[in-house]
Amino acid sequence: MNKEFRNEMIKEVFGWIRLIVITIVLALFFNFFVIVNAVIPSGSMEQTIMTGDRIIAFRLSYLLSEPQRHDIVILPDPDNPRGDLFIKRIVGLPGETVFIDNGMVLIQREGENESVPLNEPFLNPSDPPRHSYGPFVVPEDSYFMLGDHRNNSMDSRHWNNPFVHESDILGRAIFRYYPGLRILH
Repeated sequence: MNKEFRNEMIKEVFGWIRLIVITIVLALFFNFFVIVNAVIPSGSMEQTIMTGDRIIAFRLSYLLSEPQRHDIVILPDPDNPRGDLFIKRIVGLPGETVFIDNGMVLIQREGENESVPLNEPFLNPSDPPRHSYGPFVVPEDSYFMLGDHRNNSMDSRHWNNPFVHESDILGRAIFRYYPGLRILH
């Protein structure tokens, strides 16, 4: 093997190694700072998101705006932040009082005397939510979360720490990519 050929082979190998290292660094950067790639472990968000679905959440969604009611978000378990990730829907906003009366969510805004029923068209009408909870007064910079499958969801109603601070929201779910592509809202 001549020296020139050997040098070309070494350059080729190092070129591939550099490409692989750059690809790994970019993938890690995107995974830790731009997106959350999650597999749904339970049926707490059914019919919107099913067990086993794979979704992408965008970590930078709330960089320039506040979380909104009905956003689907990824968050760490409020009672065990080093545990599993949860996916829930934002229902109560900072300063609001949330009541759940026989499954119907009622919102009372700060400074108002009346509570207003929340329109939730994403709930499964064949399995209406049951039970009553509350009132929950949502602190500033925090949110009240519920799963879409209310009769089968561990959420703010049941957590020891019922409110999720804005800084604990990892990202807003953008789309499901398996099985099949579907935008989430």
